Amino acid sequence: MVHGAGAVRGNSQADFDQVNVAGTAAVLEAISAQSRPPRLLLLSSIVAREPHISWYAQSKWAGEQVLLQFGDIDRIVVRPPAVYGPGDKEMLPIFQLMQRGIALVPGSPEARISLIYVADLVDAIIALLRSDAAIGQTFTVCDGTPDGYDWHEMAAIAAQHWSRRVRLLRVPHGLLNAVAALNSRLAAITGRAPMLTPPKLRELRHTDWVADNSAITAATGWTPVVGLREGLEQLKIPTL
Repeated sequence: MVHGAGAVRGNSQADFDQVNVAGTAAVLEAISAQSRPPRLLLLSSIVAREPHISWYAQSKWAGEQVLLQFGDIDRIVVRPPAVYGPGDKEMLPIFQLMQRGIALVPGSPEARISLIYVADLVDAIIALLRSDAAIGQTFTVCDGTPDGYDWHEMAAIAAQHWSRRVRLLRVPHGLLNAVAALNSRLAAITGRAPMLTPPKLRELRHTDWVADNSAITAATGWTPVVGLREGLEQLKIPTL
C-alpha cells in the first residue's frame, strides 16, 4: 500500500499538517486495526531532511515520525526530490520557460538539486514494495545523475534539447520576498492556498537537494532509466 499525503500548498503550518500529519495518522490507524495490516510505503519528500526550512518540510518530517509510532506495520519511507512528467503542474512551468529561452533562478545558480521522472519513481515504489530488505528503511531516489544538477547544467541540457540558448535570469531577492509576502497576505483574506510563500522561498533557495540511489539499489536492484535529456523528450513540450 502506498500513502502519499499530498498537501503542497498552504499558508500556515496547520494547512500542511492537516494532510501530511493528521492524514497519515488516520491512514495508519485504519490499517493497523486490520488483522493483517498491509505493507505501507510512505511517499515523503527530500525536504523532510531539513524540517526547519519550511511548513511543508516540517509536515513531511512529522508525518514520518507518526509512522515510526506504529511498530507493528511493515513500513518503508521514500523521499523523492523534484518529480516531473506528464500531468505535472509544478515543474512544467520551469521547463516551459526554458523552452522559451529563460531559466528563472530564485537563489544561487550553483545550488544543486536532483530530479526524477515520474515513471522512474513509480518503478522505484513498486520495487520497494516487493522487497523485504526495504522494510523499516528510509530511501532517497533520483534519476541517477551524480550530485544532481545546478542551474547552469539544467539550462545547458534544455538548450541542447530545444536547439536554442537558455539564459539564466536571477530573480532579485527583494522582489521574490515581496511577492511571497503578498501571496501570504492575500491568502489570509481569500482563503486560497498559495504556492509561493516565505517558507517556500527558503526551500527554493536551499543549496543542496541532492539525492542518492545507493541504498535503494542495494535493497532492490532498482536503477532509473530516464535522465533529464530523455525526460524533456517525453514531456513533449511543443517547440515554438
